[in-house]
Amino acid sequence: MATRVFASAGTEPSMREIAREAEVGIATLYRHFPTKESLVDAVYRSQVVRLTTGARELLDQLPPAVAMRRWMDLFGDWIATKNGMLDTLLAMIKTGELAHGQTRIELLAAITTILDAGRAVDEFRRDVTAEDIAASLIGIFTVAPPRQTEGLANRLLNLLLDGLRPPARR
Repeated sequence: MATRVFASAGTEPSMREIAREAEVGIATLYRHFPTKESLVDAVYRSQVVRLTTGARELLDQLPPAVAMRRWMDLFGDWIATKNGMLDTLLAMIKTGELAHGQTRIELLAAITTILDAGRAVDEFRRDVTAEDIAASLIGIFTVAPPRQTEGLANRLLNLLLDGLRPPARR
């Protein structure tokens, strides 16, 4: 529930707002998450796990190009959630409570997993790196936040996916 509240929030919601949306008392929320930072940490980590395990799960069910496109949507969900808790996340990174560098490594590994699977069946160009895709996704979701400009974000994600294909496959 907190993930959904953060993802749909225009500004970072208070613990009281999160409790109200979850239909629990504020004391119940604080019993499980004694600080806002502990709640943000739990949501953030669950989203990173969703992205990292999602790459393999998508590949188990779908061709690499389709898996990559669906993973891009998961990334957009993560960005939306992150934006809803940005102030707290930035404070946690500044104090060292959150290891942002490790998240980057895990996300790049997830992208590489899908890229490698696509390269093995000649669906993706060999000269594209996980860093290229991550930078492109950040750019896309900066100009087209997922919850605000979904049509534009989808169009740009589809263009990115087309650009990943070898010239003969376009």
